[in-house]
Amino acid sequence: MATDDRTAPEDRMAPADRALCAATASLLHSYAAVAALGLPLSAVALIALALTAASLSIVTGAGYGAVVALGVVERGFWLRLGFDAGLFGDMASGAIESPSTLDRTLHRLGLRAMPHVPRDLDDRVAGTRRLVRWHALLVVAQCAMMMLALTMAAWR
Repeated sequence: MATDDRTAPEDRMAPADRALCAATASLLHSYAAVAALGLPLSAVALIALALTAASLSIVTGAGYGAVVALGVVERGFWLRLGFDAGLFGDMASGAIESPSTLDRTLHRLGLRAMPHVPRDLDDRVAGTRRLVRWHALLVVAQCAMMMLALTMAAWR
């Protein structure tokens, strides 16, 4: 029986599972280039609002405001993806011995309730990939709203 700090031998990860964790961590690290777009878009929109809010049309102001609002959500997703990259990297290296050890640790930190049924590694990777897709959608939406705001500002 596993305790809070020990992992039962049958709970340890196979080399193929560690490889999946390493590949997932690498994917998340390489995805940082996409995430790097979100913060500057938000900053430019916020500066544009701060400096020109009184003279902006409603549509242009709403476009910049949407970029900023989407940016807040985008940063939250990016923080979560960065956390996941670290966790997958630690599972790959063996610093976290198994998904059940991770669940117990997250529970002890107060970050997650203990699952009634343990999630397998494939479910965790699929969940992370969904977060990546949602994050990418937020960055694309930010770009679209910025283009709308800039186009409307140019037409004015």
